[in-house]
Amino acid sequence: MKIRLGYVSISKTLDLTCSKTITYTNFQKSNNFNKIDEIIVENLENLEKIIDYNIKNNIHFYRLTSKLIPLATKTDVVFDYTLKYKKQYQKISEKINNSKMRVDVHPDQFCVLNSTKKEVLENTFQILEYHYKILEALNIKNKIIILHIGSNVFGKENSIKRFINNFYKLPDYIQKCIAVENDDKIYNIVDCLNLCKKLNIPFVLDYHHHLCNNDGIEIDKYLNAIFSTWKTTPKIHFSSPKNKTKKDFRSHHDYINIKDFISFLNKIKNLNIDLDIMLEAKAKDEALFKLTRLLKYYNYQFIDETTFII
Repeated sequence: MKIRLGYVSISKTLDLTCSKTITYTNFQKSNNFNKIDEIIVENLENLEKIIDYNIKNNIHFYRLTSKLIPLATKTDVVFDYTLKYKKQYQKISEKINNSKMRVDVHPDQFCVLNSTKKEVLENTFQILEYHYKILEALNIKNKIIILHIGSNVFGKENSIKRFINNFYKLPDYIQKCIAVENDDKIYNIVDCLNLCKKLNIPFVLDYHHHLCNNDGIEIDKYLNAIFSTWKTTPKIHFSSPKNKTKKDFRSHHDYINIKDFISFLNKIKNLNIDLDIMLEAKAKDEALFKLTRLLKYYNYQFIDETTFII
C-alpha cells in the first residue's frame, strides 16, 4: 500500500504564510477595503509560492488555510473575493491540478453545525459557504471540508440529531463536500462512523484524538469500516502529543514521534489500501521531512520525497 504525507498551511522552510489578516475592530475604525485587497493579493501570491514549493518537493497533499481571505465571513463586510482575483486563482489552480495535488480545508472551532445558538449556526453556514467558494475558485475537483460534530449540549444523542438536521439545511453542493472527524473530548470513532454511515459522507480518522478519547474502543476492529466511507483515497490526521502528561497530551507536538507512527503503520499494513496522512505537527513541512528521514532510517521504501510503501 502507498502512503502519501502532507502538512498544514504554513511552510516553515519558506517562512511564508497565506493567512495574513486584519482584525474586525481595526477594519471598523478605517473601513479600508484597499487594505483588504492588499492582504488578499499578498496571501494569494504566498499561496502560489507554497504550491510551487510543494510541487518541487513532491508534496502531494496540502491543507489550505481557512484565513486566506480576511473578514470574508463577516456579513457586514461585503466585497468580491473570487471574481476580482480570478487570474490569480486560475494560475494557482492550474499548478494544483496539473500536479494532481490533493488540497482540502478544515474550518476552525467557530464552525459548529450542531450549535443550539442561532447566531453561531448562521455564522457556520457562512463559514461553510466561504470555504466552498475558495475551493471552487481554485477548481478543486474532490472538495473536502472537514468538520467536528461539535458541541454536546443536551447530550450526545440530541447533539448528533441536531447535526443531521442542520446538515440537511445546507445546499446540496456543500453537503457533498462535508467529512467528519472524531474529536479529543466528546465524539469517538464509533460516534463518527455511525453518523457518517447515516449521511453517506467520509470519516476522517484523527489517530491522536482517538488516543485521547476512545472509551476503550479497539481501533483495529473499525479501520476497514472507517476507510470504506471514502469513494476516493482515504485520508487521516496524525499528530503526536506535546507531552505524555495528562495536561499536555491533547496538544500537538512540533514533530512526529517515530515509534508511535510506525506503531500505527503496523496496524494498517495488512489492509492493503492507499492512504493519505495529514501531519498536524507544529513544525509543518519541517516535521514532514524529519519524519521521512527517520522512516528511511527504518528501511521504509520511498517512491519520491513524501510517498512510501508499506
